[in-house]
Amino acid sequence: RRAPKVASGPPVAVAAAVSREVVAAVRRSAGAVAMTSALENYINRTVAVITSDGRMIVGTLKGFDQTINLILDESHERVFSSSQGVEQVVLGLYIVRGDNVAVIGEIDEETDSALDLGNIRAEPLNSVVH
Repeated sequence: RRAPKVASGPPVAVAAAVSREVVAAVRRSAGAVAMTSALENYINRTVAVITSDGRMIVGTLKGFDQTINLILDESHERVFSSSQGVEQVVLGLYIVRGDNVAVIGEIDEETDSALDLGNIRAEPLNSVVH
C-alpha cells in the first residue's frame, strides 16, 4: 500500500484533506469487514456470483479473503441467450477476483433445481459501468 500524499497549504485545508482521507479509509475498511462478515454465512453453500463483466457463476463457496477474492467449487457459468435456453459451462474449482465481483447471493437449491433452464430465454447481462 502506498503512503497517502502529504497535504500542504493552510492548516485548516490540510486538516480537512487529511480528515477526508481518514474517513475514506475507514469507510473502505468498514465495508470490507462487513462484507467478509456477511460472506462467512455463505461458506459451503451454493451461491450465485454476478461479475462486473456480466457473467453469472454458480458454485459452492469454499473460501474468500479480505479483498473478496472468492473460491468456488463445483462451479458452472450460466450463459443466457434470447434465442435458446441457458447454457451451463462447467468450470469446476474456480477463483473469482474480488474486484470483479458485482453481486453475490445464496441460491435456494430446491427452487434452483426446479427451474427448466433449457426453456429460459433472457438477454445476457451487460458489463457494470462505473
